[in-house]
Amino acid sequence: MSDETELGWIAVLRVECEKTSQSAVSKRLDYSPAVINQVLKGTYKGDTAKVEAAVKGLFMNEVVDCPVVGEIATNICLNYQKLPFAAINPLRVQLYKACRAGCPHSRL
Repeated sequence: MSDETELGWIAVLRVECEKTSQSAVSKRLDYSPAVINQVLKGTYKGDTAKVEAAVKGLFMNEVVDCPVVGEIATNICLNYQKLPFAAINPLRVQLYKACRAGCPHSRL
């Protein structure tokens, strides 16, 4: 992997925050401004891999091959994983099950 895909994602995150604000970027990534701030400072104690995947998907065009919907951005994959079970929506049922049944992209 290149530096851009290793730790370069933090540099990309920093640039995006400089373009707008940490608050604006946090909304786009679906994280709190505090999480973004801590990641940039290197003090975040949560799952940095999830933040990394969100940044790579939204700002670096990284994709994964979802077993249910096909090729999607990593941030969309993470968003699908967060969704609660919804029996009335067949796609959501498939996603819920796939995300919890050993999908290699699951962070659950």
